[in-house]
Amino acid sequence: MASSMIVAGLGLAAVGFGARFVMRGMPTLGKKMAEAVNSLPKMDSTTLANSKYYKGGFEPKMTKREAALVLNVSPNANTQRVRGAYKKMMLTNHPDRGGSPYLSSKLSEAKDILEK
Repeated sequence: MASSMIVAGLGLAAVGFGARFVMRGMPTLGKKMAEAVNSLPKMDSTTLANSKYYKGGFEPKMTKREAALVLNVSPNANTQRVRGAYKKMMLTNHPDRGGSPYLSSKLSEAKDILEK
């Protein structure tokens, strides 16, 4: 009985010291959070315009360069690499699996252009 009382007392002391530590750190934590929020990049049109992603939609007639960008391969990639990239992309973008019919048609068009 006495040992359980000692353990309970030590547990309460640990909780108390932990709460004291947290309460003393709250003012600095607030300042750090404010600095972190202020240092986040702004999401405006200029930031988005300078992103690393391909800007613009599809061209009216697909070129070899655009086909290579769509399949994420080199424009002079061999047929085996083109087919592998096409298969991998179609697994995630096939209309039967919830993908877009438009994107799957563009993938097929890109594969046909790069295989020629």
